[in-house]
Amino acid sequence: VQLQASGGGLVQAGGSLRLSCAASGLIFSINDMGWYRQAPGKQRELVAGITIRGSTKYADSVKGRFTISRDNAANTVYLQMNSLKPEDTAVYYCNAEINNRTSWGSYWGQGTEVTVSS
Repeated sequence: VQLQASGGGLVQAGGSLRLSCAASGLIFSINDMGWYRQAPGKQRELVAGITIRGSTKYADSVKGRFTISRDNAANTVYLQMNSLKPEDTAVYYCNAEINNRTSWGSYWGQGTEVTVSS
């Protein structure tokens, strides 16, 4: 099982980016999916999460600006980021709880870098 994240880049403050993360390989089902981020010198933190039924949760710092969504048929999770701020600069990682017909596991994408200039 692999998670492939994409969509990061350099954007000016106030701009938008959309991150995507597609899961591939031997997948029987996917439970929770989410996005985390890690800024230089800081711990990795949860940005947003979404359950298989579509219930969502967000870090207080991104509420009202970021939207997480998923396409269960495509095994893909998205993060729409609007009104970006310099403090959103970080490497963003996707995560998913995946059952490969043998067991459940927590899988991580490789990270995609987001840089917001002031």
